[in-house]
Amino acid sequence: MRHGEERLADEATTAALGARLAAVLRAGDVVTLTGGLGAGKTSLARGVLAALGLAEEAPSPTFAIVQPYDLPEVSLPVLHVDLYRLDDPRDVDELGLDEARRDAALLVEWPERAGAGRWPDALAFDLAIAADGARRLTWRAPDAWDGRWPR
Repeated sequence: MRHGEERLADEATTAALGARLAAVLRAGDVVTLTGGLGAGKTSLARGVLAALGLAEEAPSPTFAIVQPYDLPEVSLPVLHVDLYRLDDPRDVDELGLDEARRDAALLVEWPERAGAGRWPDALAFDLAIAADGARRLTWRAPDAWDGRWPR
């Protein structure tokens, strides 16, 4: 398990981080995005999706819960998931995410709502707002990400 920290000075830096992640993302991968409201989780996911070829800005999946992106709109199928509105971790099972990840990568906001230990092989990002308005990213990369993250 490796750990690290980065400062994301602005939205462009956040998008660049998303592009770095997109370059190593594969079907079957899970990336969890934790942090408070406005910490930059959706901005980071948008950076990934833009780097994978999405032409328009990705909407927040807060109300849809799962927003799928598939070929040819992106070069890798991705499910952008926002679990904020779920009250019970058992509700995650009904979303079919474990089956979907066989063919797609998952970007999961509010993963703590899925219950502890749901995706032990996930690359875990935690975003926080710094006093100056920048974002502080801390990450944890399990062995499944060895040689891919950090990049």
